[in-house]
Amino acid sequence: MLKYVNKGVVFQEIPDEVTLSINLSNCPCRCPGCHSQYLWQNIGEPLTPMVLEEFIREYGSDITCICFMGGDAEPVYINNLARYIHREHPNLKVAWYSGRARVPSTVCKTDFDYIKIGPYIKHLGCLKERTTNQRLYKKAAGDDFTDITSRFWTK
Repeated sequence: MLKYVNKGVVFQEIPDEVTLSINLSNCPCRCPGCHSQYLWQNIGEPLTPMVLEEFIREYGSDITCICFMGGDAEPVYINNLARYIHREHPNLKVAWYSGRARVPSTVCKTDFDYIKIGPYIKHLGCLKERTTNQRLYKKAAGDDFTDITSRFWTK
C-alpha cells in the first residue's frame, strides 16, 4: 500500500501551478545525496482516493495541481490515482515526480499533465541547475510531452 508522509501547497515544483505536493514513502531509488532520506522508509498513512478527497476538500479552489512526490515503489497505483483525479476533478492537473530514469511501461503517461523523471545525481544538481539529468515534461497535444526543464533555470 502506498503511503504518504506529509503534504503542503508549493509554488515552485510545477511552473504556473499552485500545487498540492504529497510526499510518498518507501522510495526504492535511494539516490545518494537525497534531501529526503526519511522517505526511503515505509512510513506514513495509506494514500487512498478517500484521503485524496479529504485533501481536495481541505485545499479546495486554492490549488490547480496535485503532485505525487515519489511513488516509484507502486507506479501503477500512482497511475490509478492520476486517472481518478482526472475523472473526479477534471479542473485539477496531475503531476508525478519520479526518481526513475524513464516512465515504467506499465504507466500510461497521458494520465498525467506533468512528469518529472530522473534520479538525483549530486554532481549534476537538481532541476534548477542547467547541468541536471532530471527533466520535467508537460503534456502537449495528443500523446506528446514537451520538456520544460529550462523554466527552472535563471537567466
